[in-house]
Amino acid sequence: MKTRTILCGLGLGFLAALSGCQSHLGGQTLPSPYYVHDDVQYHAPAPSEMKLTREAAVIKEYNAQRQLDRR
Repeated sequence: MKTRTILCGLGLGFLAALSGCQSHLGGQTLPSPYYVHDDVQYHAPAPSEMKLTREAAVIKEYNAQRQLDRR
């Protein structure tokens, strides 16, 4: 009985080792152990490439007007 329990435990441990693992860091699921050495895949857009420039200008103007109204 004891030998059978040990063999079952070793078998389950072996299956767990073969199943792999995933890391969840910074909102990303990272299955590869080499993610630290991977290149950067996201580059922030330049200010001139912003698609909502008019909206951003209106919001900036609105916030400036609110600051003036508070004084």
